[in-house]
Amino acid sequence: MKGRLSLVPIAMLAACASSGPKGPLATPQGPSSSVTLLQSSELPEPQRADIVAQARPYLIGPFDKLTIDVFGIPELTQREVQADAGGRISFPLAGVIEAAGKTPGEIEQEIEGRLRERYVRDPQVTVNLRENLSRLVTVDGQVKQPGLYPVVGKMTLMRAIATARGLDEFAKQDDVVVFRTVDEKRYAAIYNLGAIRRGNYDDPEIFANDVVIVGESTSRRLLRDAIGVIPSLLAPLIVTLSNNGN
Repeated sequence: MKGRLSLVPIAMLAACASSGPKGPLATPQGPSSSVTLLQSSELPEPQRADIVAQARPYLIGPFDKLTIDVFGIPELTQREVQADAGGRISFPLAGVIEAAGKTPGEIEQEIEGRLRERYVRDPQVTVNLRENLSRLVTVDGQVKQPGLYPVVGKMTLMRAIATARGLDEFAKQDDVVVFRTVDEKRYAAIYNLGAIRRGNYDDPEIFANDVVIVGESTSRRLLRDAIGVIPSLLAPLIVTLSNNGN
């Protein structure tokens, strides 16, 4: 598959269609009312309401850890704070701040404003992200190290897979699915990593809360298992593979 397809809403992912008109997806039981095939070149980007934060610019979320400095005040220098489950932080003299969905720069301005009102004539505040615990992407399937990984800056599909230590030996490069929720609708897109490497289309951007699933090549696994049951090969091993692209 050289292109990519998008589905919305997602109740199942069709592996039988790479193109077609916009409308219900055909199934053996008839048109699907829960899966709609869209002619689209890319997934829609999530909005602030879809995820607490996204990469450009970075928005603070629950459990993120920050380092806050107030220039010239040693007691307020290198203070480490962590957002609670609701995305709130507490800072001396400034009180409780609703940090979720705000950038570090916006938090700087809010702390400066509160300090200026009561305690400090011209406060200079710096807020830096120390640890990202809220903006995560799930990378699963046939990668060497499946798991949850932070999204800091701009992350693409290839970078997300590289973060998971790359593909394992059974990965199927033309069967990589990205799931995303936008405006309470679930989307999915199928990508071909080989086509991305060849420049057939751009490496798609990955956002927080996306789920990346790398498919499995059953033919490779069967071949490995066949070799494993033979103690030693004194002649070439010939196996029959199906023509279904696995």
